[in-house]
Amino acid sequence: MRRAPVAYSAIAVVIATGVVACGGSDSGGSGGSSAAGKKQTVTVTITSKICSPDVATIPSGPTTFKVVNKDAGDVTEAELVDGDTILGEKENLTPGLSGTFSLNVKAGKYQLYCPGADTEKVDFTVTQAAGATAAATRSAEVTTALSTATTGYATYVRQQVADLVTTTGAFVTAVKAGDLDQAAKLYGAPRLDYERIEPVAESFGDLDPAIDARIDDAPDAASWTGFHRLEKAIFADRSLAGTAPIADKLNTDVGKLNTLVAKATFQPAQIANGATELLDEVGKTKITGEEERYSKLDLLDMQGNIEGADKAFTLLEPAVKSLDPKLASTVRTRFTALDKALDPYKEGTGYVNYDKVTQNQRRGLSQAVDALAEPLSQVAGVVVS
Repeated sequence: MRRAPVAYSAIAVVIATGVVACGGSDSGGSGGSSAAGKKQTVTVTITSKICSPDVATIPSGPTTFKVVNKDAGDVTEAELVDGDTILGEKENLTPGLSGTFSLNVKAGKYQLYCPGADTEKVDFTVTQAAGATAAATRSAEVTTALSTATTGYATYVRQQVADLVTTTGAFVTAVKAGDLDQAAKLYGAPRLDYERIEPVAESFGDLDPAIDARIDDAPDAASWTGFHRLEKAIFADRSLAGTAPIADKLNTDVGKLNTLVAKATFQPAQIANGATELLDEVGKTKITGEEERYSKLDLLDMQGNIEGADKAFTLLEPAVKSLDPKLASTVRTRFTALDKALDPYKEGTGYVNYDKVTQNQRRGLSQAVDALAEPLSQVAGVVVS
């Protein structure tokens, strides 16, 4: 579940502005020195006062933003924003740490945003660069493969959300009937549907927090809605009294998501970046047990995240095999290893409760996730166009 609500769909804005989120590593060079299609790097330094880029203007094209937290204890992230829309970000950087995010940026006026700094936003300009784009140099085979991936992913997302509408409806019916046992039984199915496409839901502003916020993410208990509010009622409070309005709102919000994804289109790097975000979700909130703290269905959520990431990569895999065969092989091998790491915890058609997984076993799962996350994060940089 993403922290920051935005005003518009990130997917729609990518089409309008030409900004494509992607993963990748520092490619060298400096801001302002590259033509379109050539990678460049901007270093953004976070302090308690401001986030400062080493250059304020760059030419358009694939860009890595290297974010360094110099000494800011209360400021731990930097974002590139277009108005209220987050285009790219690096989070959870405590003092002394650094990290990167990459974008293919087109000409326009943006801002670098460091929430919590004395001066939170700094203007950042991208000018039009001359020269061939990365996409123009690709073979027809790769171009076709990427086009097939984008249409295939749109179909996949729409089907998952259609399934989510159905499974959420059944779950809500049980909640409103006051049937605790049936609600508990039906809770897992929509969670699996949702976790497969979570980054897509996150792109639609405050819809994801309404559907998927944990109590830690809500402004206050009274405004807390969504799956996890009902999870607490079912598995911790063991009472559904007063939850009918929350169930109704969940049903409505899932319906809104269904309407939005019907119009959504995707760029190759968005698909790859979403796969990386799904693996990050596993590492940040599923391995720790934070996500399903009442139901203990964290392994089911992991399955959803991993299946969604695998589907995204599978669709991009033919293009990645052409562009970077070694990377494609590494990612596929590590997906297989992660699947095997989850096998011992299967029970019937699901998984054991997460409280039965020891800390040593959780560390083993975390290592398998990390081993996949690192090469997977490079895929978007390969397919960005």
